[in-house]
Amino acid sequence: MKRTIALMIALLCALQMSAQLTHTDKGAVDQNANAILKKASAKMSGTVSFTVTVVNLDADKKETFRQKVEVLYNAPRYRVKAGSMELYCDGKAVWQYNKPNKEVVVNPMSDADDDITNPARLLAEYNKSFRAKYIREEQDGTAIIDLQPMKSRPFHKIRLYIVAKTGMLKKLEQHNYDSSRGVYTVSNFKNTKATDADFVFNPKTHPDVEIVDMR
Repeated sequence: MKRTIALMIALLCALQMSAQLTHTDKGAVDQNANAILKKASAKMSGTVSFTVTVVNLDADKKETFRQKVEVLYNAPRYRVKAGSMELYCDGKAVWQYNKPNKEVVVNPMSDADDDITNPARLLAEYNKSFRAKYIREEQDGTAIIDLQPMKSRPFHKIRLYIVAKTGMLKKLEQHNYDSSRGVYTVSNFKNTKATDADFVFNPKTHPDVEIVDMR
């Protein structure tokens, strides 16, 4: 028992010594995390395919929901296709297109914009809303970094899995207070040339769709 406790204390001390922190007026900046996140942000321009798994860990019977999602990024712009739902964002407004209802709701983009929906923006601007913490690097070279929100959110952290050497994002996990967890696993990534029109909903190609503009 004493040996186990001693090993735990030694591990904790090693982790504290390995963390490179720089103190600013906004608090401590984890330089290890910052370097990897900067590398990952530079990679986020193209088409990313996710397999999204939402798990309720507090349920008597483990509940799981899976959805394939395709996202086109060009920070801060994005386009999301997930089943019958599509999202378009040009960096100023967000169009939410519900195909079955033949309805599009337009809202201004805000700082509270979904961080998981737009990981390109998350990686580019994380220090505005989150504190980054370098956790560890796995044997396969995957760096694990936690982002903890500075303000109240429905989740207490976003955990990122990034290839430390290349900056390639492998997976995101949103850890919610209600014991549910959203797991976003990258299944495919390819560089794609995008135009401005790719990030705006075009009503001309959907003449039968009602547009509700909330801007």
